[in-house]
Order: sequence, then C-alpha cells, then structure tokens
Amino acid sequence: MAAENNGGDLRERPIGDLLKQLSQETTTLVKQELDLAKAEVAQKGQQAGKGAGMFGGAGVMGLMALGSFTAFLILLLDGAMPNWAAALVLTAVYAAIAGVLALQGRNKLKEATPPVPEQAVESVKEDVQWAKTQTQSGRR
Repeated sequence: MAAENNGGDLRERPIGDLLKQLSQETTTLVKQELDLAKAEVAQKGQQAGKGAGMFGGAGVMGLMALGSFTAFLILLLDGAMPNWAAALVLTAVYAAIAGVLALQGRNKLKEATPPVPEQAVESVKEDVQWAKTQTQSGRR
C-alpha cells in the first residue's frame, strides 16, 4: 500500500481503491480540522476565563473604593443638605453611570461574539481550494 500512496500511477489503480483512499484521506483531514478548531476555541476560552477572573478582582476592589468614596462625599455634602438627601443624590449619580457602562459593555460583548476558530476556517478554505485544483488537474 505504501508504494501505491507514494508513487503509484493513479490511472492504473482501480476506482474502488481510489475511492477508498479518498474517503480515508477526507476523514483524516476532517478530523485534523476539527482538532484544530477545538484547540483554538479552547485556547480562546482559557484566555477569556483568565481575563474574566481579573475583571472580577478589579470589580471587588473598585467596589470597596467606591464605598469609601461614597462615605466621603456624603460627609462632604452634609453641610449643604441632610445626610439622607446627600446619599440619595449620590445614588442617582451612580445609577446613571452604571446604566451607561452597562450599555457600552453590552455593545462590546455583541462585537466579540460568536467566537469563531479563525485559523481552522482559513485552513478548511485552503483545503477546499487545494482539493479543487487536484480534481481539475486529474481531469486533464
């Protein structure tokens, strides 16, 4: 079989053998492309997971800082209005900021999805183009 794969004249081989070889090579190619796609998606998932963990930690620390800053602002506004009114004003300001950030975050997430294995897609396109050229050269 090695002689047939390496240098045998394809015109001398029976159609059944050629179809069997084509089927085996196509199956191997598809498996390799799927493995590439899986690896690429897994790598992107790991990177996203690490980034999300870091964002989580930053969010906790930011929340702690915001709590301290809020207490400072309420005490600062205490001279101009009652404590409850100062707290209400700051709550409204924070809610507006949160709304703007949520809308921007939603838009960014829409841009990032769906996660497509770009290298695997490009490789499949190249494989299809190669197969087309092989088919065309075999007809001549």
